[in-house]
Amino acid sequence: MVHTLTGVVGTEAGAVSADVATLRVTGKRLVAEDVLTLDLASPTGHRLRDWAPGAHVDLVLPNGVTRQYSLCGDRWDPFTYRVGVLREPAGRGGSAYVHGELDVGDLVGVGGPRNNFPLVPSERYLFVAGGIGITPLLPMVHQADLLGADWRLLYGGRRRASMAFLDELGRYGERVQVVPQDEFGLLDLPAFLGAPRPDVKVYSCGPAPLLAAVETVCADWPPYTLRTERFAGEELTGPVRQAPFDVELARTGVTVTVPADTTVLDAVGAAGVEVLSSCRQGICGTCETTVLAGEPDHRDALLDDQERAAGDCMFICVSRARSDRLVLDL
Repeated sequence: MVHTLTGVVGTEAGAVSADVATLRVTGKRLVAEDVLTLDLASPTGHRLRDWAPGAHVDLVLPNGVTRQYSLCGDRWDPFTYRVGVLREPAGRGGSAYVHGELDVGDLVGVGGPRNNFPLVPSERYLFVAGGIGITPLLPMVHQADLLGADWRLLYGGRRRASMAFLDELGRYGERVQVVPQDEFGLLDLPAFLGAPRPDVKVYSCGPAPLLAAVETVCADWPPYTLRTERFAGEELTGPVRQAPFDVELARTGVTVTVPADTTVLDAVGAAGVEVLSSCRQGICGTCETTVLAGEPDHRDALLDDQERAAGDCMFICVSRARSDRLVLDL
């Protein structure tokens, strides 16, 4: 099974809801070329929500932009969240704001944590990270080590200076293989992953070419072996139906017609119902909404076949309707 989720990017959309807490930036540190970490804590000293490896938060910046980042700090610290942020010159402004304008002491909105990339129990793990994709895997490595599991990490990047958290990974010795491309070339995935085995879980996060290569190598492995986290969504195919459909908002009794060229997220937003969103690509899980009736047309990169067949939730930033009408818990 390939389980996909973005961990480091979002979009400028995203309404603030009751799910968003106000936290203060208590630390900002450069940890590699164009990569910094932010420490976030409650302004009143309250403990934060618990989280598990693979979780992410939605960061609502003071300029109104919402971006999504994987938690990469100490999950046992109840008072601090840590996220890693890559400066993306070709991005849409979120990382540039964090790097250039966000300061220690500033307040930000934080939605979540949410976890669509959980670390499932296994005797053995193989982790493959590319660049900033190390962020969700860092807590997984720590957790696997605490549990005494047999694990190894293959970590690639353009050059050593651009690879974050090498100091933290150094404590694990030969379990971690660091492969800067300018020194060693591309990652040798077949050598690292080896032959298919039933008692191993493979976790990978990084750019699309890396994930495609990992998926190719793992094609013959047992089902549910591989789980990946994506930076961006794959190109969407056309929806099942082009005609408009109705969405009934169960909590308000309002019915909204969704045209062919409008997302459910935008349609319910125009009707005055704010739903927190981040990626708008069906990869982050922020806009997950319960389906009470009707048949969704799932167009996300998160749900597996069994979850899609259940039809009891959908990601309204991209998914639409197979039926004439949907009833949502909004």
